[in-house]
Amino acid sequence: MTLRRRLLTERAGMTGPERSRAGRSLRDAVLSLPEAQMAGTVAAYISVGTEPDTRGLVYALWKRGTYVLLPLLLSDNDLDWASYEGPDSLAPGPRGLLQPTEPPRGPAAVTSADLVIVPALAVDRSGLRLGRGGGSYDRALGRVGAAVPTVALIYDGELLDEVPAGPRDQRVCMVARPGEGITRLR
Repeated sequence: MTLRRRLLTERAGMTGPERSRAGRSLRDAVLSLPEAQMAGTVAAYISVGTEPDTRGLVYALWKRGTYVLLPLLLSDNDLDWASYEGPDSLAPGPRGLLQPTEPPRGPAAVTSADLVIVPALAVDRSGLRLGRGGGSYDRALGRVGAAVPTVALIYDGELLDEVPAGPRDQRVCMVARPGEGITRLR
């Protein structure tokens, strides 16, 4: 069984309340980050399926006055970005995603973020993340400057010694885990 399939199977075994609890813990961990407290703009995402719940985090960032950018999946798997204007500003998008209904700002809009929050199935101790295989977030992270903090949201047990990586894979500098909080990787 491949690592990606194993992780997806483990996530599928979690209950909705477990994912919600994890989401609340991750929300609190990220909101306590100095980088999040000082950020004027945060690029984030709305979780789907078995991902740790991010709705509370996105809402809390927006409610405290942070400008939140959310991705719009393009046909080539790249990401465009649009602003989040509250829970009513989301609509169904491709592949079961919830996406903002505000006008797209272009793939380069992520470069305006002071903090970038990304999904991952696992992250290794060097910061390489294992995603779902489409390369969307690797492209987005490739546009972000090295000085911009990046954090992947994962469950406990998903920070690994090593994940498979290719030449286009991008690193994150932190992970947030429900039971461990923030771990800085580089």
